[in-house]
Amino acid sequence: MTAQPAPRLTRLLEALLDVGTALDLRTVLRRVVDGAAELTGAGRAALVVADPGESGLAEIRTPGPEHVPETAPLLRVPILVRDEEFGELRLAGRPGAAPFTVEDEQLLRVLAAQAGVSIGNARLYETARQRERWIEGAAAVTTALLTEEGADDALTTVAERARLLAGACAGVILHPTAEGGMEIVAASSPDDPDGIVGATIAPGSPVLEQLLGGEPVFIEDSATDPRMTTRVRHRFGPSMMLPLRADGRLIGTLALPRRRGGRPYTDLERRLATQFASQAALALVLADARRGRERLAVYEDRDRIARDLHDLVVQRLFATGMMLESTRRRPGAEDVGGLLDRAVDELRSTVGEVRTAILTLQQPPAGPPTGLRGRVLRESASAAALLGFPPSTQFRGPVDTRVPEPVADRLVTALRRALADAARRPGTTRVEVTVDATDGGPDGAVRLSVSDDGERPAGAGGGRGTTSVWHHSIHG
Repeated sequence: MTAQPAPRLTRLLEALLDVGTALDLRTVLRRVVDGAAELTGAGRAALVVADPGESGLAEIRTPGPEHVPETAPLLRVPILVRDEEFGELRLAGRPGAAPFTVEDEQLLRVLAAQAGVSIGNARLYETARQRERWIEGAAAVTTALLTEEGADDALTTVAERARLLAGACAGVILHPTAEGGMEIVAASSPDDPDGIVGATIAPGSPVLEQLLGGEPVFIEDSATDPRMTTRVRHRFGPSMMLPLRADGRLIGTLALPRRRGGRPYTDLERRLATQFASQAALALVLADARRGRERLAVYEDRDRIARDLHDLVVQRLFATGMMLESTRRRPGAEDVGGLLDRAVDELRSTVGEVRTAILTLQQPPAGPPTGLRGRVLRESASAAALLGFPPSTQFRGPVDTRVPEPVADRLVTALRRALADAARRPGTTRVEVTVDATDGGPDGAVRLSVSDDGERPAGAGGGRGTTSVWHHSIHG
């Protein structure tokens, strides 16, 4: 017994169910086209979209359509979504070149009505998904900016996340320049072989007035829009330029360009990206404030440690040294004189090293060292990598204020050479560096002493312990 074909009503119900259960827009459109072709027996079916920018599709056809003459009867049925035309179903090529019937049209109109409902649901679902992605992206950026220790990658973090969310080919951060323009300072553009950092928008550009005023700028085609003046504009098509504004001030601009010929941004994407930019700007400001507080806390802690070392440790050591000296002068102290001399010398050396530690704490934690003290400390710290231990460093007199820069340059050169010599000597376990600017001569002088306990060559007398001395008149 041969199976009878399913009645057309049954096939219509199946098509309606198939279309109604899909949530993805492209899946809905594909099922509408397939269902229309099956219901009518058309050799060719297509859905032409009225606004290609919404879905990124201009037309969907049945896969592998049969050859249909251009003169074949054509049936057109519009698809409406909330009284707005979304597109049009177009069918051609009935078996035997038969014309489409009224029943065919009625079936397609029922299918088109269900398609309108399903397309509306798919739009709502996609809108909800987009909002969720942008909200999650903004939260991830905020978390990253407020938990990262460094600020170097903060702007790149914002640019990268925004690029992924927007489906852009690049994420770009621009900062205002002193000349009144804007410059690209950070970018996420994995598909762009040529870097775009450093490109500028010239002062006077029409887009700057809007951006500096805190208004977003939306570009349909960056390559042809006369408002765009950057040297890289020819690479891009649709673009959004969103002000990063927080606390009433503009801290930069977030640009999200797509490739030439890319899908235009929808109104929803523009709104979501604008909201993202506002939250990212606030996160950048908060992150910068947090880093500022952390730096201030470090400075305050360093100052506290320096004060404690000076007020407690140095004063106690100094007082102990005075007591030892007074003990040495008492009658009957000749037997312990040598021991007391060594103890006093050690205390003086310790006081000098603690003072050096205080000066080190007072140096800024970042940037080049300031003054001769800072430069000497830097050279000593650098030599520790070669020596395997840090040299002991002491200063006497106002070395930062009395020693002019040319003399300081020569002293640092001599110190670097002496430390290198000490590092080359075998058995070196201790190096002492002293910079003395207490000479009371008419011109004044500065003396550098570098001593170590390394082995001396046999030709130089053998043994251990050497001292390198560099002496220079301060004004000579």
